[in-house]
Amino acid sequence: MSATGEPAFASRRSPVYARRGMVASSQPLATQVGLSILMAGGNAADAAVATAAALNVTEPCSTGIGGDCFALYYDSGTRTVSALNGSGRAPAGLTIDLVRKQGLEKDGSFRDPFHAHTVTVPGACAGWCDLVGRFGSMSVADLLGPAIRLAEDGFPVAPLTAFHWDRGKAVLSRAPSGRALTINGRAPRAGEVFRNPGLARTLREVADDGKKGFYQGRVARDVARAVQAAGGVMSTEDLARHTSTWETPLGVPYRGAKVWECPPNGQGLAALLALAILDGFDVSAADPLSPERWHLLVEATRLGFADALRYVADPAVSPAPLERLLSPDYAAERRSGLDPARAMRVARRGPAGAPGTDTVYFCTVDRMGNACSFINSNYMGFGTGIVPGDVEHPWGFTLQNRGMNFSLDPSHANALAPGKRPYHTIIPGMLTRADGSLLGPFGVMGGFMQPQGHVQVVTALLDDAVDPQAAVDRPRFFVDPQEGSLFLEDGVPAAVAEGLTARGHAVQPLVRGYTRAMFGRGQVILRDGEGTWAGGSDPRADGCAFGY
Repeated sequence: MSATGEPAFASRRSPVYARRGMVASSQPLATQVGLSILMAGGNAADAAVATAAALNVTEPCSTGIGGDCFALYYDSGTRTVSALNGSGRAPAGLTIDLVRKQGLEKDGSFRDPFHAHTVTVPGACAGWCDLVGRFGSMSVADLLGPAIRLAEDGFPVAPLTAFHWDRGKAVLSRAPSGRALTINGRAPRAGEVFRNPGLARTLREVADDGKKGFYQGRVARDVARAVQAAGGVMSTEDLARHTSTWETPLGVPYRGAKVWECPPNGQGLAALLALAILDGFDVSAADPLSPERWHLLVEATRLGFADALRYVADPAVSPAPLERLLSPDYAAERRSGLDPARAMRVARRGPAGAPGTDTVYFCTVDRMGNACSFINSNYMGFGTGIVPGDVEHPWGFTLQNRGMNFSLDPSHANALAPGKRPYHTIIPGMLTRADGSLLGPFGVMGGFMQPQGHVQVVTALLDDAVDPQAAVDRPRFFVDPQEGSLFLEDGVPAAVAEGLTARGHAVQPLVRGYTRAMFGRGQVILRDGEGTWAGGSDPRADGCAFGY
């Protein structure tokens, strides 16, 4: 423990091994729910949806049915990876002109990050249903059952969750029904039992009627009412017309494997661009905790973000030149501008953002060899803090503020427009071998930390061949893609900080205690050649990996 009583996040855990199936998430109870589905005969898609719903109950300060989701699914039968885009769109009545006329713009972004105009249509529910519809083997009703019971019966709140819940309680006080996610106005304490009957009602609507139970009918009506009452323009028509989309995932080779990400509007492109640059360097020649290694990783990350912040947007409106960006020639061109001895200054243009604790990442694998890499988020903790429904009958979930990632510059590819999806920070990852067989799902949540978390975990796994738990245990860096500041986690040797400073990096004081959540919370499950699963769960969260 530190002098302040906060945990030092040091981990001495071994990886978890199992032969049949495994789940890794940021909440033990959610991991248990997903594993119970696998043990009952469900597959990786079934377990993912059950886990996502359970996380909505147990970690509402990070995720929920009022937010968005993305998933990568590896089908062992076809050896293919599919990408699910479960992100929502801006209301049809929302324009940049309206935001400006209402005096809500500041420096090309929303003045108030929690204003109702930042609510995009929640895509999570449709994403859950569509994943099960394509790849699942069980009914949505059966998969939501464990989460419904947790919400009705109550659950003991985990320690880190209690801390972040308390940090987010102020935004809940802005909405009339926000107290539904508090205990008499305060956040629940670690170990305290919390019940959420309103969320149980919401999940029952979906269990009974599928997607219609959320996007049409009582829930949709109250979502629109709540947004409009808070000054927004979302309508029931906006909700009713929402659809998920299935996309072709993006992939680049790295150290003989292939790294997969969802395409834009997600920022997985930033991770792929950075890894393509690094693939031309002998990264393993430098010690994992050395200024030489970290300088390369930081600089490749900067270059990846420079392109992502320029091009990532809704591809239906502003498609990125992906073939060019992911070509070996482009990687070589970007690599040639990287000075091993000096930090660069990269021009940036994109949404305002920061690292965050506002998302859950988890992964599931099953006895058939299928895998699901899944991420679900409110953005900025509880999102807007707006809880649909009235004070007596709240629906028990908050509405996201994902629209905060739109640019209010009309000339930008990511400019706000009616019916458009914003730049999205949440990204799942997947690794396959050269022969197309599965290596495993992985991910690191946390705003702009996510692509750089992917880079750091992938290099640990593939350059250094460490196990999944060791990969997520390693100390991390976070480079601010907007300002250029470089944050290092407690545990980074002083020689690394000194060496990076000497190379011109704007190194900040070491980040300690609970604030280390800025470096994200990851999960990894890998499969070896014998078919054994090995899982790791981030020590910066409350969760665990477990299998059977």
